[in-house]
Amino acid sequence: MTGERDPHEFEATRIGLSGATLNVIDVGTGPAVLLLHGFPDRATMWRYQIRALVDAGHRVIAPDLRGFGDSDRPADPGAYSLAALTTDVTDLLDHCGVDHVSIAAHDWGAPIGWGLAATAPDRVRHLAALSVGHPEAFMSAGLEQKQLSWYMLWFQFQAAEEQLPLDDWAMFRRWIHGGIPRGQDPDVDRQLADLERPGALVAGLNWYRANMPPVVFAQDSFGVDLPPVTCPVLAIHGEHDPALGERQIIESKKYVTGPWRYVKLPGVGHFLPVTARERVNELLTEFFA
Repeated sequence: MTGERDPHEFEATRIGLSGATLNVIDVGTGPAVLLLHGFPDRATMWRYQIRALVDAGHRVIAPDLRGFGDSDRPADPGAYSLAALTTDVTDLLDHCGVDHVSIAAHDWGAPIGWGLAATAPDRVRHLAALSVGHPEAFMSAGLEQKQLSWYMLWFQFQAAEEQLPLDDWAMFRRWIHGGIPRGQDPDVDRQLADLERPGALVAGLNWYRANMPPVVFAQDSFGVDLPPVTCPVLAIHGEHDPALGERQIIESKKYVTGPWRYVKLPGVGHFLPVTARERVNELLTEFFA
């Protein structure tokens, strides 16, 4: 892509926390914004938003979450419970001396963001949830969402570890990237290079194994009574997301008592911070201002 910024232009530091050591980008000054990625990404997925938010006068903190990027990859699937992942984030904020933060979260980062906004309302100023709605809205979104989430069941088994890399990750590239070949998109190439490192694919799958085992997948609720989210929420969804339907994000409004805004982005799929970067930058800088 012409004009593509170097995805490694932001220096990162490894920070030892109580449960794991995370690789963290921490740049800029001003009100803090925390960027949380998902599977199978790393903090540099947010590179366009990092630059836009720093230019808008924010301090931006973007970690490689546990199991991804250059952060620790524990072998135990239980190390990837949402409780442990959320503790990583709160420990990171404490380490950085941040009492109040605005959050933008995508994919698996979104459940962490929703949980923090619900349980630590004194710390979260704004929540922007990209692609993934409130956990209870996701669970209760009906059979269509269960069908779209078929891969969560497949990821429970070793067969996924063996079959995903076959034929240069052909099934993965067809399913989530429209079949784009390696060498044509730097973000697809980055994801594949990350997944090919020792232990990285299993670490990514362990997020699903720890939090969405078959018994949970079949339910209509996580059974966790989260308080309502009282901060302003911006929910953003891509029209052609192959894994997440619109219902699960629209119905998240039921769990929000603060100001709510929903934006549907036409013509784009799942990886909104990259594929709809200009619109996402515009929405986030306006929202966090």
